[in-house]
Amino acid sequence: MLQLNGKEVSTARRAQLKTKVEEFHRRTNHTPGLAVVLVGDDPASQIYVGGKIKGCTEVGINSFEHRLSADTTPVQLKCLIEKLNDEVAVDGILVQLPLPKGLAPDKVLHWINPDKDVDGLTPSSMGHLWIGKPRATPCTPAGVMAILDHYSISVEGLKAVVIGRSNIVGKPMAHFLTQANATVTVCHSKTKDLSAYTRDADIVVVAAGRPQMFGKEDFKKGSIIIDVGIHRQPLKCGKDKLCGDVRFEELEGWVKAATPVPGGVGPMTISMLLENTLHLAELNHI
Repeated sequence: MLQLNGKEVSTARRAQLKTKVEEFHRRTNHTPGLAVVLVGDDPASQIYVGGKIKGCTEVGINSFEHRLSADTTPVQLKCLIEKLNDEVAVDGILVQLPLPKGLAPDKVLHWINPDKDVDGLTPSSMGHLWIGKPRATPCTPAGVMAILDHYSISVEGLKAVVIGRSNIVGKPMAHFLTQANATVTVCHSKTKDLSAYTRDADIVVVAAGRPQMFGKEDFKKGSIIIDVGIHRQPLKCGKDKLCGDVRFEELEGWVKAATPVPGGVGPMTISMLLENTLHLAELNHI
């Protein structure tokens, strides 16, 4: 089984990105800036935000971190986002999802200036994506496509199944695979006999949000498995470990290729976020 090492792909792309950021600064005298807003203490979000701030430092992007308590009101959050919209030093704004109860993601995303929507999730950004003219592409699906490209895996003509239909992963992932000429089926929590779909697929992108839900018996021999999930799994010793939606250890000798967790899609999600930040800075400083 080929392990699709997202960390390896990410390292290569970040080295290239660092050079591009330096060239951009020499040309414009402006350093790209990313503002990350984290509300509450969701464990997975804590992991990703830390990685995003570290990634900015690696490639020379300025980071502006804003951590807010879970009881932050909509008015307080909107005030912060509007302030960031006006900050010249900030080229990209990311509000880490999920948000605590009482903060509606759809409403919050509306507050972000589309020109600074680094995750490509505002209605305006989504519209540009669907017509093939994206400002910034949703980071996780774009990272998946970058991994496949790095390993010269073409999805053209393949049967693809995407598990999950969120605006963050599922829907844009299905779009990217369709654009790459795969035949795509989107499955979700209401899909009957889910395994019947996954066992018939050449490539499965799993974004179910349930730790270790899928194993060898759910996939066709020789298929390609992309695990987008990330969870903290408690151990008997009192510590915990990261795992995905797939029982990765069962796949050896059965599937053609798969992404591990950690070290698979996660690093690429962050790398694509950094690339989007530079892209928005370029659009804002033409």
